Amino acid sequence: MRTVLAWIGCALLVGGVAFAEPVMPKAPMAKAVLVNAKGEEVGIATFEEMPGGLRVGLKVSKLSPGFHAFHIHEVGKCDPPDFKSAGGHFNPTHKKHGWQNPEGHHAGDLPNLYVGTDGTGTLDALVAGVTLTGSGENSLFHPEGTSAVIHASADDNKTDPSGSAGDRIACGVITRVP
Repeated sequence: MRTVLAWIGCALLVGGVAFAEPVMPKAPMAKAVLVNAKGEEVGIATFEEMPGGLRVGLKVSKLSPGFHAFHIHEVGKCDPPDFKSAGGHFNPTHKKHGWQNPEGHHAGDLPNLYVGTDGTGTLDALVAGVTLTGSGENSLFHPEGTSAVIHASADDNKTDPSGSAGDRIACGVITRVP
């Protein structure tokens, strides 16, 4: 009887190993903790490599209601109070600004973020032509790094170079998630 149980146990163990799910490599990920001019955390942006581009998620709080421009900027630096240290929009292909621009748009141009009357909002977008891998010009981890920036007003999606989006009200340096 013991021999039969031992064989059944071995068969289950071997069967379990033989049919175990393969371990898939994790897609590259990054995040940015966005702070306002006072240094208060107001949001978290997440970035995940996916087929067809980079999935960008944003969750915010403590912002004024309405539409706000949200962009990836070309420098990984966020010096308050104006966050101009983040540079211009991430634009490795040297396009014009805005989704409605016939000459193309910046890789860092993202949809406007809507913030409700309670001061919270979320955004989910897919950005083509941008990567988290390597350090080339289309990588968010090129030598200067990149940042995520929220502006005071909506982006008009056509005015070059910044969409008439107003002041920068929150910023976070984009960092790798191990």
